[in-house]
Amino acid sequence: MIRHLAGKLGGALVSLAFVVVLGFLLFRVIPGDPVVAMTRGRPVTGDQLAELRARLGVDKPLREQFVDYVAAAVRGDFGTSYVYSRPVLELIGERLWPTVLLVGTATVLAVVLGLWLGIRGAWRRGSRSDRISTGLALAQWAMPTFWLGMLLSLVTGDLFPSGGMRYPDTPPDFLSQALDVAHHMVLPCLTMIAVVYAQYLLVMRSSLLEEMHADYLTTARAKGLRDDLVRRRHAVPNALLPTVTLVFLHLGLVVSGAITVETVFSWPGLGLLTYEALTGPDLPLLQGTFVVLAGAVITMNVVADLLYRVLDPRVRAS
Repeated sequence: MIRHLAGKLGGALVSLAFVVVLGFLLFRVIPGDPVVAMTRGRPVTGDQLAELRARLGVDKPLREQFVDYVAAAVRGDFGTSYVYSRPVLELIGERLWPTVLLVGTATVLAVVLGLWLGIRGAWRRGSRSDRISTGLALAQWAMPTFWLGMLLSLVTGDLFPSGGMRYPDTPPDFLSQALDVAHHMVLPCLTMIAVVYAQYLLVMRSSLLEEMHADYLTTARAKGLRDDLVRRRHAVPNALLPTVTLVFLHLGLVVSGAITVETVFSWPGLGLLTYEALTGPDLPLLQGTFVVLAGAVITMNVVADLLYRVLDPRVRAS
């Protein structure tokens, strides 16, 4: 187990190092000049532009910029944002909590909904409710996230706010603030749930269908156990293993995929921050958010692998 853990952590560090290098190279091919974007609409001379390039460090050769970037990243310093003139990690820290709140809430609700519908669908395979839930899930999974978000805004725009995280005139007490945030979170959360829960439904349904033909379930029924007990005590726990792994594997991707939802609903998280950095382009901020979002995917992959070994004794024995 220790050797396996060391191997996984080593692989994660190598992947993260690759992400750091890719984060530098990837955003150097984005069209647009950050200096021109920062001075757009302002009367500036050529000397002023050259001075600004020198201050930002974008006038250096690409190799020298890369060395400076890697050296700073190793120290945990991703530089200062061109647009906000603040440290990148400070900006990321401020925007991290709204993303965690939105993604965490949507993931929990999507998991509960997907598992419940997947279990019901597998146990009642071919029924009308199974066909409806599976077909609806597939249709929602195929919908573009931004399109679904805008559609929900148009349909329910009078009931729920379609932008921001809170109203500026909300009373400062905790309950009022919490209710205001929850009110603003309804539409972005529903958008993420509608797209995500289908995966959990389909995987849980498929896993449970495979378990239903196992010999141990036949033995349990032969002992006189009711169908609901057979399902709850024997079939579902074994069928949960692939789904639990998928939850953690997909959690990192959901954090990265929040860019679209946060942009559509102006939710002040890492996703919206990344979109704002792209419009610059704000290179230090783009590099920092890219490393953080990719790091979340790598971390969740390691957690999923280790958790699967803990939950399934057959994997531990191999």
